[in-house]
Amino acid sequence: MRAFALAPHTLHDLRRAGETGGAVGELRYPARAALVVAGIPGAGKSTALHTFFGTEPDADAPARTERGAVVVDSHQARVRWRRSLAWLPYPLWRPVVHVAHYRAVRAALRGAAGPVVIHDCGTYRWARRMIARWTAEAGRELHVVMLDVAPEVARAGQRARGRRINPVTFALHCRRWRGLVADAVRDTAAPGRTTSAVLTDRAALNRLQRIVFED
Repeated sequence: MRAFALAPHTLHDLRRAGETGGAVGELRYPARAALVVAGIPGAGKSTALHTFFGTEPDADAPARTERGAVVVDSHQARVRWRRSLAWLPYPLWRPVVHVAHYRAVRAALRGAAGPVVIHDCGTYRWARRMIARWTAEAGRELHVVMLDVAPEVARAGQRARGRRINPVTFALHCRRWRGLVADAVRDTAAPGRTTSAVLTDRAALNRLQRIVFED
């Protein structure tokens, strides 16, 4: 199958085989874009960040790629705070991780000279609005890659990383995600104040070779 590069500008649903006439092998974004990698817990967001940007699972601070992109993964905050709070059950210090993560997101959007890549589940409206506002204030375009996987696949991903999500909380994530995807597909547009959204499943993601930022 022929592979080609895509510069997303609206909603692009890569789950539909043959829709684009071939496989998308590269995503191209503006040099100072903010790119959110979204999906329910266990969808593979951190794995995608490692694959395309070389982030390390034990990193405790935002990573910087050789090409100058700053990558902010919520797991970085979790690793950092685990040193002092691991004696507590994780649900008790999860809010601390969330605050630390979004502080890092805001700092990167404001201070980084190049692109910013953000790990976010995408299922909280308040978080989507907050990131969109910070992105606009920084004079950046906001783009989203939406990892759409079945709940049972995401559950397997959680188990593989040694994580357990409360079933009720996970069900809420899944319900909100289904609504977000349905709205995007129905409107054939990127959700909210985003410039583009790429909707992908695992198969389409595995065919993707690169995510690049360029002038």
